[in-house]
Amino acid sequence: MHARSAPQRPRPSPPDQGWALFLDVDGCLLEFADAPDKVIVPLGLRERLHALSEQLDGALALVSGRSLEALDDLFWPLRLPAAGLHGLERRSRNVEHRAPIASQLLRRLCAEAETLAIDHRGAMVENKRAGFALHWRAAPQAEHAMRAFAESALSQLVGYRLQHGDRVVELLPVGGDKGGAIAAFLEEAPFAGRHPVFAGDDLTDESGFRVINARAGTSVLVGKRPDSAATFGLLDPADVRAWLGMPGTDHDDGDPAR
Repeated sequence: MHARSAPQRPRPSPPDQGWALFLDVDGCLLEFADAPDKVIVPLGLRERLHALSEQLDGALALVSGRSLEALDDLFWPLRLPAAGLHGLERRSRNVEHRAPIASQLLRRLCAEAETLAIDHRGAMVENKRAGFALHWRAAPQAEHAMRAFAESALSQLVGYRLQHGDRVVELLPVGGDKGGAIAAFLEEAPFAGRHPVFAGDDLTDESGFRVINARAGTSVLVGKRPDSAATFGLLDPADVRAWLGMPGTDHDDGDPAR
């Protein structure tokens, strides 16, 4: 296990039976890849998450920018409580909210974005049905064009917003965020009445950190980003997996996002 901690932030204690545990996925549980469908789920992670969920009496949820459908595909056969699309979608024990279906205009803009990405090798568009994300992790030269397209597309849409992240910008309906999703979970069994803990790496996780801090919980930044509301730190996804109680060194052979 890692013995190091992120700069200026102490390492969080290991998971406790009294926790309500919320985990971001990309950049937190899993290393980033050039494209979302290329991420690798490390060997044993699904089993460890299942064991943790049982240890916490079901009070473990994924909180991600991916859709609920994409999360289920990624961690199949595991099906955990989850918030998808940065809180626009949420599934708990008794409640499931799905994002609205894309309009014809949104579908057209997504197709235009895909055409733009073809002109910038390595750039890509992730269709999230209720919105879409423009990625340039593998094409840093495309950042200006992708951001400009997102701004132009936003000006044509009503009720949408831009969600900025690490080498990605998303167009999503105005509505929930990760903090709101976590707050909703904490009002319901089995999460209510427990010590809340949230680990995440990106700007999109800051609303979650603020909700956790307001409840005297444990907010954990993954990585070295200096400006964050998080009060604890871990170095990287391998460090997160070690913190959760698994080595996190081997990977499923040929099993990127299922």
